[in-house]
Amino acid sequence: MTNVGIIGAGTMGIGIAQVAATNGCKVWVYDANARQVETATLGLEKTLTKLVDKQKISGEKMTEILANISIATELKDFKDCELIIEAIIENKEIKTKVFTELENHVSETCIIGSNTSSISITSLSAELKHPERFIGIHFFNPAPLMPLVEVIPSLLTGKSLPEKIYSLMKDWGKTPVIAKDIPGFIVNRIARPYYGEGLRIVEENIATVEQVDDAMKTLGNFKMGPFELMDLIGVDVNFSVTTTVYKEYFYDPKYKPSLLQQRMSEAKLHGRKTGKGFYDYAEGAAKPEPQKDDSLYQQIFMRIISMLINEAVEAKRLGIANDEDLELAMQKGVNYPKGLLAWGEEIGYAKISGTLQNLYKEYQEDRYRQSPLLRKMIS
Repeated sequence: MTNVGIIGAGTMGIGIAQVAATNGCKVWVYDANARQVETATLGLEKTLTKLVDKQKISGEKMTEILANISIATELKDFKDCELIIEAIIENKEIKTKVFTELENHVSETCIIGSNTSSISITSLSAELKHPERFIGIHFFNPAPLMPLVEVIPSLLTGKSLPEKIYSLMKDWGKTPVIAKDIPGFIVNRIARPYYGEGLRIVEENIATVEQVDDAMKTLGNFKMGPFELMDLIGVDVNFSVTTTVYKEYFYDPKYKPSLLQQRMSEAKLHGRKTGKGFYDYAEGAAKPEPQKDDSLYQQIFMRIISMLINEAVEAKRLGIANDEDLELAMQKGVNYPKGLLAWGEEIGYAKISGTLQNLYKEYQEDRYRQSPLLRKMIS
């Protein structure tokens, strides 16, 4: 596949375009807002110039990448594309409308992929004339740097297509994993407790934002604490994904969104992109130092890591992906220091089970129920 179309010229769309162009593909980028494509292309040129200055790529490679990218002014410009990847707003109705129109302009053999992070691939393909050529291709931000790509076939996807996209992503230098079409796929399902339980701890005044982040970094060796990570992702974006997963799982209390996060979103305290979120990013703003407390930190760490490991074990039980892909996804998609199944063995599944049992006794909430497989793993 050498002719690739990208729909959406936001950070993710232009990032995927860069990946494809770097690997020798001819890429057409379309956005309903024509000015956005021009802005994104100029931004890419600046990014590539910095890479040249740092000697990460040559000037010749930069010229080649930019030459491989063209601006599409309408969807019919994709008529010769073999693969099209959509990366627009996380709205099912808007995406579906684009896909149904796109089918009028491309060949029957053109593969259509969606970069959605949480919307059902089956539901997005259901209205298409040829749903067998539709598949989820979920990159992680920033796409040129993050190695993971989740490949998600729908119930209607052709049998050979997942392997074809898997091989293409390998050719593009990515680490692909194949996931079932379930809400959140692998990473956004398993990672929910990292944010959700951190938020709950703060909402209950058990610890501060700074203490939760410090505990997970010092005891868990995570590169970023949950609140730092939400600020980087966008508090509003993270809240939207949580809300989608919660609704798609028929309001399972395990994925219940946080009222604090909702209020932050409403106040437009979205994190780094707005200058303020859980932390203040204004120039010269001091970052509060956490009050260290070994006992509290251990409580925070065990509570969050137990929820994460339980979620990974449940994903294993449901066959969302094989063990290797479950471990790879969390390490390559969100930079976890180790795979959660291996981490569970290291800590001891009995200890994880005991932590969850104590939380269930305290709260009497189904949120803390254990995976049936977790209980079997300690028997």
